[in-house]
Order: sequence, then C-alpha cells, then structure tokens
Amino acid sequence: MVALMKEYGIVVSMRDGVAKITGISDVRADELVIFKRSGVSGIVLNLENNFVGVAVFATDDKVREGDTVLRTNKILQLNVSEKLLGRVVDALGHVIDSSEPLTEGQAQLIDVKAPGIVARESVKEPLQTGIMAIDSMIPIGRGQRELIIGDRQTGKTAIAVDAIINQRDA
Repeated sequence: MVALMKEYGIVVSMRDGVAKITGISDVRADELVIFKRSGVSGIVLNLENNFVGVAVFATDDKVREGDTVLRTNKILQLNVSEKLLGRVVDALGHVIDSSEPLTEGQAQLIDVKAPGIVARESVKEPLQTGIMAIDSMIPIGRGQRELIIGDRQTGKTAIAVDAIINQRDA
C-alpha cells in the first residue's frame, strides 16, 4: 500500500514574516511553498513535530490565519551566471531593477557551503582606507575580513565609509 504525501497545509499563525503551518509534516527544509489565496511564496526553515515555520516572501498582510499552503516539492534554487553581477534581485532571484529579466544561468541551491580556506584565492591586493594612520600601521588586504571594534560614537562607521569611498578611486 502506498502512503499519500500531504501536499497542503493550513496557516495557524502569522507573525513577523514567519508563518506557522500545520498539515505538511513531510515537507523538507528549504522547500518552496505557495500560499494559495495570495499566490505569495515562502521557504520552509523550521521543522517541528506538529508545525512548520515558513519565511514568507511578502508583507504580513498577504498571509492570514486559515490560508491554505501548497507544497511545490522543489528545493529553492536560483539561476546563477555572470549576468547576475550588478543586478538587483528579490529573494527568489526575480529582477527588480526594471531592466531585462535574467533568462540564462545554471540553477544552484541557495544554501551551499562556502569553499574552505585552502580553496580560496589568497589576499594579494592591498586595501587603502584613505586614513594615513590606519594605512601606515595596519596592513589590510582587499578581500580580507576586518572587524572595527570600539566604543559608541568613536567614528567606526566614518572609518568604514571612508574606506568604501576610497576604493572608488583605487
């Protein structure tokens, strides 16, 4: 005998962009779901015994308690290509910068493990912040992660903004 997979669920609560859904216990993490009434999409993030937590890709007023949620049986993927660079896209990869839509690319899962340290390219190019005291004492490489620590109102943001602006001239 073949067990039927539940393909729909019901929204129990909706708060802060997260819908709590019951009835789709066989759903997978990162699976795309559709809210039937509004057509809004969401991604499954939290799997519990009786409920599933879904991050909704819309404002809270689009989804209400009692709405039906349909499974897509698809893990969320985005098309990735060189043409994606510099474009403004939403959480589902749809172009929102009023330019031509992205039609090509290789489908890639949204949740992938970052390459290890050995596989990454080493930091070769220096980063100049534009602040002589920092540039002369602290060697920073472009692509290197740095943390600016300090008390409130000491100019941490000003240093970061100056460093960003200075990269335009480099």
